[in-house]
Amino acid sequence: MIRRREFITLLGGAAAWPLAASAQQPDRMRRIGVLMNAAGDDPEGQARLAAFVQGLQELGWTDGRNVRIDYRWGAGDADRFRRYAAELVVFAPDVILAGGGPAMAALQQATRDVPIVFALVSDPVGERAVATFAPGSNNGLVVAAGPLASLHRELIITLAARHGLPAVYPSRFFVTGGGLISYGPDSIAPHRRAAGYVDRILKGEKPAELPVQAPTKIELAINLKTAKALGLDVPPTLLARADEVIE
Repeated sequence: MIRRREFITLLGGAAAWPLAASAQQPDRMRRIGVLMNAAGDDPEGQARLAAFVQGLQELGWTDGRNVRIDYRWGAGDADRFRRYAAELVVFAPDVILAGGGPAMAALQQATRDVPIVFALVSDPVGERAVATFAPGSNNGLVVAAGPLASLHRELIITLAARHGLPAVYPSRFFVTGGGLISYGPDSIAPHRRAAGYVDRILKGEKPAELPVQAPTKIELAINLKTAKALGLDVPPTLLARADEVIE
């Protein structure tokens, strides 16, 4: 026979077990959504995403351990952006990364409650203007930064070569793809810095209090092979200032 006091003690101990077990459980798995402008097999898009994931890891967030990351690739398709934005919101993420203007616009339409961290957001450009002004004399092309320009960079570079247009691009990856010259910020670094903002939001900071950062490093890249094909001589002084020269 168990006396009443011993029974109450045993019952109290049994009741405490699940409480103690609950107290030892780790923090809940956090969730991050990612909507990128590029296609899933685009090397530049993969490099940007890798920089973001690396930045998170350096801050202590590892996919599958303490955070789950859901990826979607818009590939420049408006319907995909809308559909994928809605899918990501349904997952109830703690924060979403928008990898470009169309991605951010779709996410803003899908939610006003989930914090959105964005990288490389600017106005898109129109590609049809090339054929319009190319027949003139002494023409050149300046390609503004934007998701459509990045997505269709091969077409733009091809058109510039076809019409013999010297072109200046916003990022180095245009030049590695055959463009003449680029002068603009590093396109990989903002995604690494975006990981810091995601980290701060997950740790409780208010998104509205996080400032938009401007790029601090501007890179100059020159493709000498393309310059030769266009019949251009690049001044040695300009080559000396270049961060990268492709021969």
